[in-house]
Amino acid sequence: MNKIAIIFGGAGYIGTHLLKKLLEDNIFDKYIVADLREIKGFEDYLNSKQLEYLKLDVRSEIDLKIGDIDQNNSWIFNFAAIHREPGHEYKEYFDTNISGAENINKFARDTNIKNIFFTSSIAPYGRSLEQRTEASTLYPETAYGISKGFAEKIHKEWMSGDTTRRLVIVRPSVIFGPKDPGNVYRMIKALKKGTFILPNGGNVIKGYGYVYGLVESMLFTINKSDRFIVYNYAENPVEPLSKMVLIAKEYLNIKKPTLKLPVSILAVIAFFVQILFKLIGKTSDIHPVRVRKAGFPTNIKPQYLIDNGFDFKYDFKRALEHWNSISPDDFK
Repeated sequence: MNKIAIIFGGAGYIGTHLLKKLLEDNIFDKYIVADLREIKGFEDYLNSKQLEYLKLDVRSEIDLKIGDIDQNNSWIFNFAAIHREPGHEYKEYFDTNISGAENINKFARDTNIKNIFFTSSIAPYGRSLEQRTEASTLYPETAYGISKGFAEKIHKEWMSGDTTRRLVIVRPSVIFGPKDPGNVYRMIKALKKGTFILPNGGNVIKGYGYVYGLVESMLFTINKSDRFIVYNYAENPVEPLSKMVLIAKEYLNIKKPTLKLPVSILAVIAFFVQILFKLIGKTSDIHPVRVRKAGFPTNIKPQYLIDNGFDFKYDFKRALEHWNSISPDDFK
């Protein structure tokens, strides 16, 4: 019987990095990526039939034939989500994140696969100036955070239905790495241009996670024997944004000055930038909501991983070094 991995939302950034690692280490016999987007960069594996891609929408009931498999050692990975904020209507987060969890649960029951790995978020913690660990109470405030918190509960209900089932939930902080046009990439580009502005002087703690470290944490927790694991992922220790900027400038030999402005002023500037771009018929990543988020702490502590001896290989400088070694074009 085949030991398989079924990755819902596997064509996304985290999913493709996990898939690459699973294939390199030959962890499963077969891999199925189910996503609305076609997976790219894995043609050799697709041609060899070790990897199968299916265009699939988790908002609908999942009709996927998998044949005779090793149900005890196969895994379902749920990465399917609407997550960009702002960027979607309020109800869209619930339509995908909650319906997707329910349909994946049903698929797991129908196939009797015993293991689910769910990628949640730190968004269910809500905003807080205090450090958050896995034991902290959830206070989600946004549609994304609320829907992810509900999805966690939905998967926990599946687990409670059978004592032989396993569930691992990761709450990643902001993930960055090669070819990801996210916050850290934008920060580096702005630092090189001399246009980066530190909100409130950059004294806030920002929890960031390097994608390669996140993938290693996934394999680490899957290999544990615990029936239920929920864990945060951020590099340890977390750093203030100002220190991250200093590390990046030193590593990349950037001499240009970095401005510091209050978040309130930056939000006003972002508001007028949005208006200007709308008038000329273009879009901009500079948005008041994102500016306010940048100025608020995400002080997330990966207590579970610390307590269980996980090897954090990628502090911010090492992450930049590794990133540059495998994707130097990102730094040009």
